[in-house]
Amino acid sequence: MVTTLESPHARDIESLLHPMTNILTMEEEGPLIIEEGHGCYVRDSEGNEYLEGMAGLWSTSLGFDNERLIQAVINQMRKLPTYHTFLGRSNFAAIELAERLLAIAPVPMSKVWFANSGSEANDHMVKFVWYYNNALGRPEKKKIIAREGGYHGIAVSSGSLTGLPLMHKGFDLPIANVVHTGSHHHYRYAEAGESEEMFASRRAAELEELIVEEGPETVAAFVAEPIMGAGGAVMPPRTYFEKVQAVLRKYDVLMVADEVITGFHRTGNTFACETFGIEPDIMITAKALSSAYLPISAVLLNEKVYGPIREFSIENSMLATGFTYSGHPVPAAVAVETLKVYEEIDIGAHVRAVSGRAQERLQALATHPLVGEAQGVGLIGGVELVKDKESKENFDPEVANYCGDAALRHGVILRPCAGKRIAFCPPLIIEESEIDVLFDALEGALDDTLEHVRVSGLI
Repeated sequence: MVTTLESPHARDIESLLHPMTNILTMEEEGPLIIEEGHGCYVRDSEGNEYLEGMAGLWSTSLGFDNERLIQAVINQMRKLPTYHTFLGRSNFAAIELAERLLAIAPVPMSKVWFANSGSEANDHMVKFVWYYNNALGRPEKKKIIAREGGYHGIAVSSGSLTGLPLMHKGFDLPIANVVHTGSHHHYRYAEAGESEEMFASRRAAELEELIVEEGPETVAAFVAEPIMGAGGAVMPPRTYFEKVQAVLRKYDVLMVADEVITGFHRTGNTFACETFGIEPDIMITAKALSSAYLPISAVLLNEKVYGPIREFSIENSMLATGFTYSGHPVPAAVAVETLKVYEEIDIGAHVRAVSGRAQERLQALATHPLVGEAQGVGLIGGVELVKDKESKENFDPEVANYCGDAALRHGVILRPCAGKRIAFCPPLIIEESEIDVLFDALEGALDDTLEHVRVSGLI
C-alpha cells in the first residue's frame, strides 16, 4: 500500500532500511535527503548546499553534473538498453571497457571480469582464487589473508575479508578460510621508537609467521587496500608493500590489490599500485570506474591466474558463474566515457597540481589539540582524533560522529571512520579554492568538537 504521509522524511522512515546506519537514530532524526548536485556540491531537500568532501562514497570523481556521462547513458539506452554476457554473448561497450582497463593496468593483466560493486567484485575474487587453486590440484590452498582495519565490502565472503569487527557482529562472519593479520597503521600500532621502515619489517615478519602457522600449503592469497578507506584513509608506512610482497612470493601467495577507492587517479597516479610499488596478480576496481554514475566494478586477472582458470573451466564444460548484469552495456558505456574524460582532461595532472594544497592544509591540522595524526596523499587523507597526543588515547565513536555533524553544519560533507578518524576524499575535479572551503570547514568542525568535549568533560 502506498503511504499517504506527506513529509519525505516520514516516508523514508516508514519505507527504507538504510545501509551502514543506526536505525534508532534514523527513526528519531530522519534522513538527510540529497535532492540535486552540481560540480563538487550537493543540495538537500531543504535547500542547503554542501561541498561533497567525500565524493559521495569515495566515488564521484567527475562531480555531480558531467554532461558527457549523462549523454553516454542516453546514447547507450537508445541503442541497447540491456543485455547479458552469458553463453558467449557480448556488447561493444563491455568489450571496449575491458580493452581500456587492460591498457592502463599498472602491471600486465590478461582478462577482465565485470560485476556491479566492489563488494561483488571482491566476493568473486574469492571464488576465482579458490577455483584457481582447485585447477592446480591444490584443494587445501584456500585461505585468504586480509588485514585488521581493512575494508573489502559487505557480502558474505567480501564482508569476511573486511577487518572491522562491527561489520561481522551478528552476521556470523568471518567465514572459514579467511584470516586477518595486523593493520598497516604505523601511528596507531607502532612500538615506541619504531620507524615506519622498522614497523613495515615487523608487519611483514608477522605476516610470514601467520603463513607458516596456518601452513603455506593452505594460504592462497593476501588482499589489501593500498590506502585503507573505511578504516580512516590510512596510508601505508614506507617499504611496507615491498616487504609484504617479498613474503608472498616466497610462499606462492597471490597479491590482490583492492583499488576500489584508490583507483583512477585518486593518489595522482592512475592506480595506487603505482604510487606504492604494488604488483598485483588480481586487481579490484569500482567506484571511480564510472564516477559512480551507474553501478559497475571489475576484477582484473593476470595470466598466471587466468591460465589455470581457463583450462579448468574447459574441463568443467564452462566457467559456471556470473551475474545478469555482468558487463551490462549501459554502465559499461558510462565507464568507457569516464576513462575517456580522465584521459582528455588529464585528470591525473590536475590531481597532482591541486593535491599540494590539500596536503598542506591537512598537515597544518596536526597542531590542533584533538588531532593525533594528519596523513594523506593526492586527494585523500584523514585525521585521527585523540584525547591526549602523548598517550594517543581515542575518544568513543560519538566524538568522531559529532565532528562529522559539525562539518555538515559548516557546509561540507566529510566521513567519520572507524570510530576515531575523519576522512576526506573529494571529487577529483575540485579546485584549490574549494579545497580551502573543505579545510576551513574541517578546522571549524574540529574547533566545535574541542568545545564540545571540554563542555562534556571528556578531556
